[in-house]
Parts: sequence; structure tokens; C-alpha cells
Amino acid sequence: MPGKKFKVVVTRKLPEPVETRLQELFDTELAAGDDPMSKADLAEALGRADVLVPTLGDKIDASLLGQAGEQLKLIANYGAGFDHIDVATALSRGIMVSNTPGVLAEDTADMAMALILGVPRRLKEGAALIQSGAWEGWAPTALMGHRISGKRLGILGMGRIGRAVAKRARGFGLQVHYHNRRRLHADQEDALEATWWESLDQMLARVDILSVNVPHTPSTFHLLNARRLKLMKPTAYVVNTSRGEVIDENALTRQLRAGELAGAGLDVFEHGHDINPRLKDLENVLLLPHMGSATEEGRLEMGEKVIINIKTFVDGHRPPDQVVPAML
Repeated sequence: MPGKKFKVVVTRKLPEPVETRLQELFDTELAAGDDPMSKADLAEALGRADVLVPTLGDKIDASLLGQAGEQLKLIANYGAGFDHIDVATALSRGIMVSNTPGVLAEDTADMAMALILGVPRRLKEGAALIQSGAWEGWAPTALMGHRISGKRLGILGMGRIGRAVAKRARGFGLQVHYHNRRRLHADQEDALEATWWESLDQMLARVDILSVNVPHTPSTFHLLNARRLKLMKPTAYVVNTSRGEVIDENALTRQLRAGELAGAGLDVFEHGHDINPRLKDLENVLLLPHMGSATEEGRLEMGEKVIINIKTFVDGHRPPDQVVPAML
């Protein structure tokens, strides 16, 4: 492989330093704009690229992979999540897939903490009151929310992001509880002052705030379904900065509208940007446009990982962040 000028096709506009470095190292075709590629354009890109650099908005399924050229050997995803790529089909066709894990944990945890603070304290309603010009000054009973200190925070998924949320939560006086496929080591639990629940159902019934931090996989699709959401206290809040598909959005909307949950802070949605309009109408819901990882530092680090993965592959080695079957 060394010596060949690899054709790298990038599907979306990336930070300028990342694009510049890609062009320096490879025969790089950059995206003309920041709009997602159509399926036809993606098929053409797969047909001419040695390496494709997609983002989470690019659905690369089996039918598209069937149109890939014989020269395509690596899909270097710009992002940690890879549920938008049919990895099993790619591997069966001899195409490796890599991602960018580990660089966004702090940024995403910051956003989760912002929602954990913002929803109980009614920041959305307060900001809207100022913007509308309707605020007439301080009043003793206006916009009263709830303090979070002393409350129970349930963390669903105690990977890098979940642990980063737990560290922040302790600083705000929250009691940390968590459910994970595997229990943390005792020293990790002690450091985070975290209580493990083997049963997700039992934890949901007891927490005041739930932070969702699990990836989207077949086993986590609608993990928070209508039955599980109904286990939560009507005074509880739900925060999701992971993947929208983990929560049954219609069920969540019904419970919020019925007053069976106190509120929600969501940075991700089950159907991308096609959000349930009945959810958008609610005052006790703070919705953000999937901006949990949107820091300059984080996006540059993602780009650096993409470049390292491609460079390692070009040099004849396996990318350090290759997605392997055990991760699926």
C-alpha cells in the first residue's frame, strides 16, 4: 500500500485544519458544502474512493455497500457512533470501518450536565420570558424550579461519558446511581461514590433525574420503552445526550404531556431532526440540535483521529480505532 496516493472522499464539510491536513497527506476530495450527500451521491463516492470519510448523517447500508468499488477498503467515520454504517456487510466485503472514540466524553458530559441543571431550574422558560419582553421583574413565586443538590441521579451507561457525567454530578451534590452491563471495579465506584443497580427497572423507580449515556445497538433500541418510563416518578426528569433511538419518543411525549414526568432535556431524537411536534410544544422540555460534541477542540480531535486511522491504514497496518465484530 505505501507509495500509492490514496483517494479519500469526505462527505461533509469538516473543520478547516482537518481538511487542510487531509489534502496534504492524501488525494482528498472535499465536500462542496455542508449539506448531506444524497443516496445517489454517496453511491458514487463509494464507487470512486479508496477511503470514505462519512459522518453520522450518512446512512451507509447494505444496498449502498453493494455499489462500492473494489478499491474501497476503509470507511474512516468522523464520529464515535457507527450505527449508521452496516459494519457487518462492510467487513464481509473486505472493507474495514474505523471511528473516533474517546475524544468527546468531556464535551458530551458537559452538555448532559447543562441539561441536568437547566431543566429542573426552568432555564428555557426564563430565557423565553426575557426574549418575549414579558418579564416585569423579580417575584417571590415566579419560575420556581427544583434544586438538584441531594437528588438521586441515575446514569444509564457507565462508559467514558457516563463516568464523566458522574464526576461532574458529585460536584453538584447529586447522589450517583448507575446501571451498566458490567459493574465497575470497586475502586472506580469508590472514586465516583456511585451505587450500582443490577436491575434497570428498580433504579428507574428510585431516581430523580436520569441521564442516558448508552450507544444505539439492537439491544438498546427503545431500552426506555413505555413500560420502563412509567416506572419513573412523576417528579423525575429525563436527559438524553447519547442516541435518540434508545428512548421511545412517542411514549416519552405522552408521559410528559400527561404530567407523568416532570420534564426532559434532549440533545438527540429518535428520528433525527424529524421531532415529534407535540414534544416541541412542551414548556418543560429543553431541546437542543445534537450539539453535545460541538466544541472546536472536540471536532479537531475527531479529525486528528480520522487522519491517524487513514495514515495507519495507508502504511499497511490496521487502524488503531478499527470497529471489530465484538463491538457490534
